[in-house]
Amino acid sequence: MATFSLFRLFGDSNAMPNQNNEVDAGDRERLLRVLAGATFIIFFQAYMVAPILPALSQAFETPERTVGLVVPAYLIPYGMATLIYGLLADRLGIHRVMFVSMAAFSVLTALTASSTQVAQLAMWRIATGIGAGGVVPLALVLVGRLFPYEERGRPLGWLFGAMAGGMAFGSPLGALLTPVFGWRGLFLGVGAAGIGVLLLLLTYRRAIAAATQPMNMHLGDVLRGYKDLFATRRARRTYGYVLINSMFHSGVFTWLASYLERRYHLSPAHVGLALLGYGVPGFLLGPVIGRLADRWGRARLIPLGLLLSAASAAALVTPFPVLVAPIIAMTLSLGYDMTQPLFGGIVTSLGGKRPGQAMGMNVFTLFVGFGLGSLAFGAMLQYGFGISLGIFSAIELVAAVCSLRLFQSESPKGIGIRPPATP
Repeated sequence: MATFSLFRLFGDSNAMPNQNNEVDAGDRERLLRVLAGATFIIFFQAYMVAPILPALSQAFETPERTVGLVVPAYLIPYGMATLIYGLLADRLGIHRVMFVSMAAFSVLTALTASSTQVAQLAMWRIATGIGAGGVVPLALVLVGRLFPYEERGRPLGWLFGAMAGGMAFGSPLGALLTPVFGWRGLFLGVGAAGIGVLLLLLTYRRAIAAATQPMNMHLGDVLRGYKDLFATRRARRTYGYVLINSMFHSGVFTWLASYLERRYHLSPAHVGLALLGYGVPGFLLGPVIGRLADRWGRARLIPLGLLLSAASAAALVTPFPVLVAPIIAMTLSLGYDMTQPLFGGIVTSLGGKRPGQAMGMNVFTLFVGFGLGSLAFGAMLQYGFGISLGIFSAIELVAAVCSLRLFQSESPKGIGIRPPATP
């Protein structure tokens, strides 16, 4: 009862959700940018932790390997929580669940600064992962409600660009800001930024409520929802590619810093600058890629994105000059930006009356892939970086070739819509 009251606190009793209500175009665009800001902050804090592990190890006088467990302590609960939040959103309304999740993320991130032991730090990270799991997947669902499918690529590009930007800036800035503000100041600052975004989101609570419709569901409904979701070939192939593609990118990117450091003996600062290029294409070109997907169809862009990813991993094996590393990182990032957001666009049309359930499964699959990819690549390192990169590149290349046929219907003509008129 207390939990439900908390959800009601963030709701608007005077604005009952109604799918027939239309949200003003200006409010819709402004809300999109606030959602992108929330997405950026959440991914920023997720990726700022790894580069400050040495500082945390020194602060807690604990081996770095032990402190490193705080990274999966956040990612795994985050992925698991997305499934629960999707179901809660379908039952209670996206606006209530999203506001509670954003509040939990902000408060728990700030409270992480109170840790005096590694065990406490890990517990706060677990709690933060659970708390944060409802913002990004529900933002993707909300975009699916606010924008028609044939116009959905651009707004999804904003959100996935915000993810890429958070990933790109979280790693180097985490390392650069910790000596200035301390690791506690870093967590407090991100928590405060989250509160600021929450206050902005609350100003759009009527618009969010008007775009969504909660439903009454039971366990049988949930199970039937998953059964129906995976009953279609379109859903199975999309979720399958989300898993494979996330495993590829996580495996390569997680170990890319170590690879560059060992091969070229770079300092942590120079490694951070090299990796900064990874999020640049999505951060700058996300909406553009989305528009191209709306106009040309995902059938053309997805195979190209998979091919770019495979080629980037293969290029890492060659004797390239170190100055080319940022370019390869950008190309690898572009491959991600031309695939994962487009898969997300397809998922927004799969859920039917339960979009939260469909998108929760998408984010769950994405983060499971992130974890498995990192573990798989690490296990292969006993055979060397070259072999590991070669295997990952070959698998991604096969996925690219197969996608030519598997996704051939994902075009404006194939799904029965027309591309938007030229502005």
